[in-house]
Amino acid sequence: MAQTQTPSAIAAPRSPYARRKTTRGNFELYSWVFMRASGVVLLVLVFGHLFVNLMVGEGVHAIDFAFVGGKWSSPFWQVWDLLMLWLAMIHGTNGVRTIVNDYAQRDSTRGVLKVLLYLASTIVVILGTLVIFTFTPCPPGAPAELLPSICFPN
Repeated sequence: MAQTQTPSAIAAPRSPYARRKTTRGNFELYSWVFMRASGVVLLVLVFGHLFVNLMVGEGVHAIDFAFVGGKWSSPFWQVWDLLMLWLAMIHGTNGVRTIVNDYAQRDSTRGVLKVLLYLASTIVVILGTLVIFTFTPCPPGAPAELLPSICFPN
């Protein structure tokens, strides 16, 4: 005769680390909602970026320094690329944070990995933002033969 187990005899599922009560409130809920919302916005930003860069004009053959310089001379494209950078980095960082929380078993390992993750993400966001807003395709005083075609020598 087969023995049946009662629900109380089933072992609890494996937990990567002990869940503690925290005062963080609904952080994980907001994180989950952010991932869905940012994913939708990222789809629009990325496909808009790909369409403009690959389908409009001469396509991929037109992408060079002058193309990027011309694009980033417009505040619209600066903000578009900035939103894409920030959302992609925050979205990706949040996803990796979730993976670290799920698979790092020791608190110290989890802490080190998350500090490294946040540090790397912050550096990329800061450097990317600086590049977008300080990019100058036509630096003053540069030799005319080194300037891209969008620059008009003085």
